[in-house]
Amino acid sequence: MKALLIVDVQYDFLPGGALAVRDGDQVIPIINALQPKFDLIVATQDWHPADHGSFAVNHPGTRPGEIIKLSGADQVLWPAHCVQGSEGADFHQDLDRSRWKRVFQKGTNRLVDSYSGFYDNNRMGDTGLSDFLKKERVTQVFVAGLATDYCVKFTVLDSLSEGFDTFLIEDATKGVNLSEQDSNNAITEMKMAGAKIIQSRLVG
Repeated sequence: MKALLIVDVQYDFLPGGALAVRDGDQVIPIINALQPKFDLIVATQDWHPADHGSFAVNHPGTRPGEIIKLSGADQVLWPAHCVQGSEGADFHQDLDRSRWKRVFQKGTNRLVDSYSGFYDNNRMGDTGLSDFLKKERVTQVFVAGLATDYCVKFTVLDSLSEGFDTFLIEDATKGVNLSEQDSNNAITEMKMAGAKIIQSRLVG
């Protein structure tokens, strides 16, 4: 079975949001058009406590973009985003959720960030996504959403490590691009790890 995995299409990652991905809203109609092609659809949702350690505001004297140590790992500091229960953490209203089987929340532990939909960055916590997909007899995972160079990339890499045949739907994702080539480099990294890079029109 094949599954569509929709990553973090939330207001804070969309134009006007706290951590906006340029043109991020352009993925919404593409994702909506893809959904009828799948029998199983799941999504991830960034869901941070307000005191999360990845927020620059929680480290006086720092600014977004700086790197600190968080639970022993290098951590990029971000603007506060996707705070639990906030409007910014909601999925965009135009995103069709009628076919979704389950939403997997991540980033709930204030002591470690969580880009991947499968595990946090230190692999201290497991969202349960892999076990769920395996119980549903999923063998192929198609990934779309935000952002190419962070949450999408790490979700794809973990999907591969969990043994799934993994596809990145390139035109259904956009990147943060703190540096200009970040998304291109991320796509290369995913491809080198074994992901198949495809366009939405080729999903049947």
